[in-house]
Amino acid sequence: MGYILNQICFAYDQKTIFENLSITFQKGFFYGILGPNGCGKTTLLDLLLRYHRPNKGIILFNEKSINTYARKTLSQQIALVPQDFDIQFPFLVEEIVMMGRYPHLPRFSRPQKFDNTIVQQVLEKTGTWKLKNRMITELSKGEKQRVVFARALAQDTEMLLLDEATANLDIEHSLHLLELARKGVIESGKTVIAVFHDINLAAMFCDEIIFMMHGKVFAKGKVNQILTSDNIKHVFHVNAKIQFDTETNTNQVIFKRK
Repeated sequence: MGYILNQICFAYDQKTIFENLSITFQKGFFYGILGPNGCGKTTLLDLLLRYHRPNKGIILFNEKSINTYARKTLSQQIALVPQDFDIQFPFLVEEIVMMGRYPHLPRFSRPQKFDNTIVQQVLEKTGTWKLKNRMITELSKGEKQRVVFARALAQDTEMLLLDEATANLDIEHSLHLLELARKGVIESGKTVIAVFHDINLAAMFCDEIIFMMHGKVFAKGKVNQILTSDNIKHVFHVNAKIQFDTETNTNQVIFKRK
């Protein structure tokens, strides 16, 4: 169960992004995807969401071709937190978070008591309760990001995709929201696939790390096996020291100045 990508080829605007990419994401793990700009991290998420379709190869989701799913069915099982969330209409924050419940509602139906309960719980857990009666257009980038994170949690899916979801957040809210995602993996068997720029954040929360280069998987495995000075040098072209941190119980990276 989860995702299986087999021999995926994908080109965009005549530029090859992936050629014979194969990768598996098992259910119940927190995966971190890292790599230099332009290596295909966000495009990979787009394929997992079926925003793009591969030119060749097959993507299986829960042992079925992802192409066989209706869009609403996918939305009931996969949620996305994008890096940038821009909306021009003055919806209330509570209304934005309620949008996460729409895939679960019958056509033309209004949210029920159960949906309202989930939204209220998510607003409280994400610390966005105090924002619920404000217009989304009035919020800062960081506040908007927390709201879209809350919307994804309200969607209550088995799969959560994060595309640099903490890029606009301060460290307090980054840690808190990633902890909520991690809690979903541990307590409910959910799966998180997250694109990171911050290697140390990825190491703190992920079960496995995937290093990507030039549209290919350079290395994939458990954090403390993959997070090495040699791998970082090869992928990012920087020198780094790896140090085990007893507080986080994982390897952390110390970068060396040139």
